[in-house]
Amino acid sequence: FTVLFIYFTCISTVQTTDCLHLREQCVNGGNGCEGVWNVVEDACNISVLGNRCKAEDSVECNRIIQVLADEYPEFKNCVCTTDNTCSITTLLGKLCSINKDNISMETKLQWGLSALSKQAHTNRSCLDVNRECVEDEVCNKQLSLYLKVCSVNKKCNVEGCQAAIRFFYGNMPFEVAQMMIFCDCIQHDESCHRAKELLHGKPCAITVVPPPSCLNVVQMCEENGLCRKKYATFRSKCWRHVTKKCYNDEACLETLLKDDVPCSATADCKAAYVSSWGTMLLTECTCQNVPPLEQPLCELFHHMLHSKSCF
Repeated sequence: FTVLFIYFTCISTVQTTDCLHLREQCVNGGNGCEGVWNVVEDACNISVLGNRCKAEDSVECNRIIQVLADEYPEFKNCVCTTDNTCSITTLLGKLCSINKDNISMETKLQWGLSALSKQAHTNRSCLDVNRECVEDEVCNKQLSLYLKVCSVNKKCNVEGCQAAIRFFYGNMPFEVAQMMIFCDCIQHDESCHRAKELLHGKPCAITVVPPPSCLNVVQMCEENGLCRKKYATFRSKCWRHVTKKCYNDEACLETLLKDDVPCSATADCKAAYVSSWGTMLLTECTCQNVPPLEQPLCELFHHMLHSKSCF
């Protein structure tokens, strides 16, 4: 019995050490993991200096840890998926404690947005959508975390903001996420446009100065595993004609005129578009200063990424 006790104690210690080492690699890796980890720290209230956390909302904390594990599978063995209150403890060992008094939060996450869901449809005013989210306890809690990470008052962490966008819209009921993403404003309503920028992460994750070419955006996306997967789904669900006719053949793509590229405009297409939020695909891009020979392909990519013809 003593030998078994020592064995399991050693295994637990090794796992905790390995997970902490993975965290260090994540923070220093420069592959986007740091951005997701920053959201984990905010959601789980982790003290960097003390290596301690007090997750006041264990459900919220565990959800973002699951996002971390989904996007960076090396963390899979550091996440407990059988008990809602154990994920953060498994990740950081005995350094972390969890407030278990918030068990009803799961129910709130599932049903608390029902009122917003009933009102959800496209092209609502972004100001009204923002106000309704703020007035809803669950939506406001998630919005606050998202805005904190995407704040431009301090130096903007683009990857962290993108991770927060994925987490925010991924946790919303699809109807609510769709309502927020497709909200709009009349031209001179400044308050509405400010609300739209906040909801869409524009100041931090969408606007880049100077704007990259759309060719570069697609190339960078293809080099990132998560983005590449979402782009492939978006292209197959929304732009089947492109996928069927040319797939990755750039010479073929260049022969397509954007007016001849129909969008499927299906429910699956909308879902794929919503899922692409929080990736570099949503970065505002341009085709100015692109060499003339590359102009048709660039304009095709701009049309596919930023045209609202689907919706």
